[in-house]
Amino acid sequence: MTASALAAAIANDMPELLELYRDLHAHPELSMQEVRTPAKLANEIRTLGFEVTEGVGKTGVVAVLTNGSGPVLMIRADMDALPVTEQTGLPFASKVTAQTATGIETGVMHACGHDTHIATWLGTARRMVALSDQWSGTLVMILQPGEETGTGAKAMLEDGLFTRFPKPDVMLAFHDAAWLPAGKISVARGYAMANVDSVDIDVHGCGGHGAYPHTTKDPIVLGSKIVLSLQTLVSREVEPGEPAVVTVGSFHSGTKHNIIPDEARLQISVRSLTPAVRTHLLDGIARIARGEAIAAGLPDDRLPSARPGDNVTPATFNTQQFAGRLLELFTAHFGADRVCEARPVMAGEDFGRFWLADQSKQSAIFFVGGVPLDKWDAVGGDTSKLPSLHSPFWAPDAEAVIGTATEAMTVAALDVLKKG
Repeated sequence: MTASALAAAIANDMPELLELYRDLHAHPELSMQEVRTPAKLANEIRTLGFEVTEGVGKTGVVAVLTNGSGPVLMIRADMDALPVTEQTGLPFASKVTAQTATGIETGVMHACGHDTHIATWLGTARRMVALSDQWSGTLVMILQPGEETGTGAKAMLEDGLFTRFPKPDVMLAFHDAAWLPAGKISVARGYAMANVDSVDIDVHGCGGHGAYPHTTKDPIVLGSKIVLSLQTLVSREVEPGEPAVVTVGSFHSGTKHNIIPDEARLQISVRSLTPAVRTHLLDGIARIARGEAIAAGLPDDRLPSARPGDNVTPATFNTQQFAGRLLELFTAHFGADRVCEARPVMAGEDFGRFWLADQSKQSAIFFVGGVPLDKWDAVGGDTSKLPSLHSPFWAPDAEAVIGTATEAMTVAALDVLKKG
């Protein structure tokens, strides 16, 4: 199929895909609470002839289409939304509220663009069915829950994704991007997205009256020293050029002006790419917290504990062979002005878990720009002046994202599953 014919076919699908997108945007669902979304999409893809299994990894969907002999390609879309109250002003803006897993009542919004991912997933399935005479093999389309909490990919794997269903030879996903103009594609070779770890530090002290600080061990002062010393991990201990981030996102302590509290709590986000840097950062956080407490005169039984969270999102790695092939395909199909090579970003994505489960396979995630061109031009491409992903104001050019991503996904799928 020529590029123009494929683009025209997708353009014919766009009214229905945009209607689906607007419906999904208006009815978002939190991580691992997805019920309406998978039910709706399971029915849609079942009508295309896929064998569909629901409830994989709690709320995930696996749709399989076998079309002769050949490789197995898995295409994944994530479907969960965020606990964010929407402020885009769109006519189909979300008014949904829900309770998080911790019991907090919140607004819910597709602030990361997963609604564009879902629409692209269905659009790609439709094109592959329509073009079934041009490929041979098995297509496994999965809708994954719980990406935002880093739990969904793990849950699907533990529920037999690679044992109950055809095990993929190649895995493919995409993400909309708030750092690229609408319709532009980027692909990273190697690491694409970061390891994400969370660390809690309980800083112990000895409280008392604010008028008599000499009789106390102030955990707020100690916590502040720990925060400042943590900054040296990246600036002085990680080799320049190695991506690493240590962000203290929360510092809670005390109840009143004149009371020195007994404890403080720090919550830290840690980002890295390589296993070696990840280990160094986590070990360094524990060492600094302990060292500052010893310097402050805390006894051994009052030294802080640095507790890494159980919910770790591993780095997403694009295999060199497949990423290079995607760059070639997309450049040939869309033109060099619409395709670029990406650098790794320090956001996390649990799509990487699928490749880690079997590193002999080919895998890649690519990005499709979502910033409306008028907004991009108005700020001269300075994305610091634009809403980011997870912002209550993030409103991508959905037509450009879905159309471009569906076309790119189809081109890639036809290449992976080409006859012979």
